[in-house]
Amino acid sequence: MKVAIAGAGNVGMYIASDLKEDGHEVLLLEENPDLVALLQPTLDVEWVVADACEVSSLHEAGVAGADVMVAATGDDEDNLVISLLAKQEFAVPRVIARVNHPKNQWLFNETWGVDVSVSTPHLLTALVEEAVSVGSLVRLLQFEGGEARLVEVTLADDTPAAGTPLADLAIPRDATVVAVVRDRHVVVPRGDTVLKAGDEVLALVTPDSEEAVRAILIGR
Repeated sequence: MKVAIAGAGNVGMYIASDLKEDGHEVLLLEENPDLVALLQPTLDVEWVVADACEVSSLHEAGVAGADVMVAATGDDEDNLVISLLAKQEFAVPRVIARVNHPKNQWLFNETWGVDVSVSTPHLLTALVEEAVSVGSLVRLLQFEGGEARLVEVTLADDTPAAGTPLADLAIPRDATVVAVVRDRHVVVPRGDTVLKAGDEVLALVTPDSEEAVRAILIGR
């Protein structure tokens, strides 16, 4: 897989290093030539000195051949422009954008070409809630501009789902249980998987199906 990353700051460098280590082809774009000269010897990926907010620069860098575009600069306006250009001008299949200021989260949607946005403050909040909340539905990640969400709930003792196979829970068609964590082990869910109190259930839902899933796993 070819991944183009805009921004060679700490975030961009870390992502590039991880993806390179996993065997992916990485294209790293950075507009500061001095920073490129400093960092290039430390990371064996394809480096390009370019302003990722310029169509011509993205074209010359070969972004059109990327499978994924990651807008990882420290500026939200730049990340939005990069995402929009990657999606509309180069038809990059998957665009992931970093949200630096949490109040800008609402802008990072499909209108700006963003498939997945990552806001560190929101993610940390979700992880804190996930760690301390039993019987509460916690949103971990959003995809497709919020039209798909990864949610988590640790089932309480009074969960209505206890003792019932997944196939009999009447989960909506546009939602699915993707994993169950039980006693620190991941259980791959099947129709005959029976949930019980204490299970950590992860599900993909849509805005329309979220409340139904909440009612099934938590109750009203």
